[in-house]
Amino acid sequence: MAGNSFGKLFCITTYGESHGPAMGVIIDGCPPGIELTEDMVNVELARRRPGQSAIVSQRKEQDQAIILSGVYEGITTGTPIAIQINNEDPKSKDYKSLENIFRPSHADYTYKAKYGFRDHRGGGRASARETVARVAAGAVAKRILMQEGIEVFSYVQSVGNIFLEKEYQSLDLNSIDANEVRCPDAETAKQMFQYIQDIKKNGDSIGGTIFTVVKGCPVGLGAPVFDKLHADIGKVILSINACKGIEFGSGFEGAKMLGSEHNDVFSTDDNNVFTLTNHSGGIQGGISNGMDITFRSVFKPVATIIKEQDTLDTNFNKITFKGVGRHDPCVLPRAVPIVDSMTAIVLVDHFLRNLKLKK
Repeated sequence: MAGNSFGKLFCITTYGESHGPAMGVIIDGCPPGIELTEDMVNVELARRRPGQSAIVSQRKEQDQAIILSGVYEGITTGTPIAIQINNEDPKSKDYKSLENIFRPSHADYTYKAKYGFRDHRGGGRASARETVARVAAGAVAKRILMQEGIEVFSYVQSVGNIFLEKEYQSLDLNSIDANEVRCPDAETAKQMFQYIQDIKKNGDSIGGTIFTVVKGCPVGLGAPVFDKLHADIGKVILSINACKGIEFGSGFEGAKMLGSEHNDVFSTDDNNVFTLTNHSGGIQGGISNGMDITFRSVFKPVATIIKEQDTLDTNFNKITFKGVGRHDPCVLPRAVPIVDSMTAIVLVDHFLRNLKLKK
């Protein structure tokens, strides 16, 4: 099963299964001299960790990073970094009844059809548990970006039909983690939280959107044709479990505008070039233009619900079943740090490519 690696100069490879002994990531290409400790990684892992509130999976994982290589006395050495996160609370027996069932909207059938085998214990590599390794890698990427003054902020913008109408410029992005939903508007967050709780009580799930803004990104990241910056961001965001779409800048709303309305007019101030609007979302021709990079990603409702559903067993007999185990009624709060991490990984990879180009 290929497809477990991403990146050219800053390359990550994740490993492990949801109900195996551990998850982990190998990071190749991290520059030497970056301050990095297990505690720094754990701060990011805590944001993704299950069991952190009443509206997420109650699987009890501490998600403590173990740095196995590539760091000496809290500083990266330039050699491959291996970070492992042990699984402590898998409860594989919860999934025994699903061994011969194709769950609706899961990867059960497609994995079986493609590989002739599937790990029914929480989905194996198809499980969102795999993203813990990505967040560990993202913690490293964020340390590199921090030195360059680049920051990534993601927050829950909508849950179902509850939408935060305020523009990101008017929000305190440092308050994203101030509530369980990770919406930086307290009143909207309360509505979202109550709605998710009601959905959970009914044994159902709900989707929504996450808004991301990258501040401090320099001009010049990305390359023409197949290595466009937004193409790589799109690839990694769409690789996150339950993500079904992404739009940059004006996105699909831009299709309703005239060119004269949509074009971002250039201006300058003390030799700093900027645009008067940012419908492009900070990327033009696949290359960052120095403005804030903005995009919105769409997440479907979690596929596992505690309601009876029609499906097929592995012999293609029609059956009914309902979900078991510990699952998020809404993936969005825990998806926020994953979106942050994958965005940071892409930015670091392109940043390092840009440095190599200039040498």
